[in-house]
Amino acid sequence: MKGLIEGIGGFVVEVLEETGRTGMLLLQSIATLRRPPYYIRVLFEQMLEVGVRSIPIVVVTAVFSGAVFALQTWEGFESYGTTSFVGPVVAMAITREMVPVLTSLMVSGRAGGAMAAEIGTMVVTEQVDALRTMAVDPVEYLVVPRILATVFMLPVTVLIGDMLGLWGGSLVVVNLHGSSPTAYWDGVWGALALRDLNSGLIKAAVFGLLIALFGCQNGFHTSGGAQGVGRATTRAVVSGSMSILITNFFLTKILL
Repeated sequence: MKGLIEGIGGFVVEVLEETGRTGMLLLQSIATLRRPPYYIRVLFEQMLEVGVRSIPIVVVTAVFSGAVFALQTWEGFESYGTTSFVGPVVAMAITREMVPVLTSLMVSGRAGGAMAAEIGTMVVTEQVDALRTMAVDPVEYLVVPRILATVFMLPVTVLIGDMLGLWGGSLVVVNLHGSSPTAYWDGVWGALALRDLNSGLIKAAVFGLLIALFGCQNGFHTSGGAQGVGRATTRAVVSGSMSILITNFFLTKILL
């Protein structure tokens, strides 16, 4: 029993410490935005890395998520003779929840882990210390461009994913079950409101902030050589994914 309590207490303390470090990193990042220099080239490099190079996994995630959800919904609604509602339900589920959350989780695994690994490698090889000796603020140079790029590019990728998810749903409803494409798309556009799209995009921006913060924070607190980089990468992915799932509940409550 004592060991169980100690384990739970240690986990809680570790979570609070990481949350505190991440909050401090956010405040430092906000403070650096008020003064130059602004590393525009680094910002565009990160936008390319986070956004453009994540498009393939977004395509696969969105299309098959929309297809699977439409398949399950059709099977359930067919029992009650209400298959005409499949399009509206798919539209709301895709834009509000499925694509923003699943895309963010995939980007967290790809981009968040890469941020932690890159910065962690710079820490253990003393490149971050070299930046400080050259009067370059590591937060301003390494963290701020990654935060801005992720916050901007994740909603863009989610918007692309929304369209692909709806198309994936149409593949099942129209091509697999033989429903009228007009009925499906009329149901989609009739049910889809601007609030639904905005809800998913706001979530994506917040999730992007969390992904970048946890990725950079774990990278900066790397120690122990190559093994430490591996641990930091794992922590970044796990922390980013858990924060997305937890934050999603509160954002859904607020936005609804």
